[in-house]
Amino acid sequence: MIHTFSHPMHKLELRIPPVAVVLIVGVLMALVAIVVPAGVEVPAKLLLSLSFVLSGAVVALAGVVSFRRHKTTVNPFTPERSSSLVASGIYRYSRNPMYLGFLLALLGWCIWLANWACALLLPVFIMYMNRFQIQPEERALERHFGQQFLTYAQSVRRWL
Repeated sequence: MIHTFSHPMHKLELRIPPVAVVLIVGVLMALVAIVVPAGVEVPAKLLLSLSFVLSGAVVALAGVVSFRRHKTTVNPFTPERSSSLVASGIYRYSRNPMYLGFLLALLGWCIWLANWACALLLPVFIMYMNRFQIQPEERALERHFGQQFLTYAQSVRRWL
């Protein structure tokens, strides 16, 4: 159950744009690839990395398109302004396809860097997004849509 009405807001919640978090993690991955000697051989590296980056872009864009079709906000700082609960399209499979798309793109970047230590930052991205972006969004959606959101959240996984 997601019910968290009394949860106090942390100062990092809904403060850093998710795209900025992706860029920060991407830069940290590049730094790790330079500093940590953990390179690996990746067959078809360009094809594989581009496949994940492009898949991530498609998944994220599908989320944006679904929001636009329902004429609701895509602003990650104001989930309480949602005009409708989107549960169709890609939202039948993931409650957060935009963030899932970002994760897939970061995985593609990690493959391109060909350094296994970079992969250690992927769970950090997931944990940050869960705690400081997704949980506050879900609290706002629960307040706004009540049982409709709870039912949706019980039937669709957060990431995939």
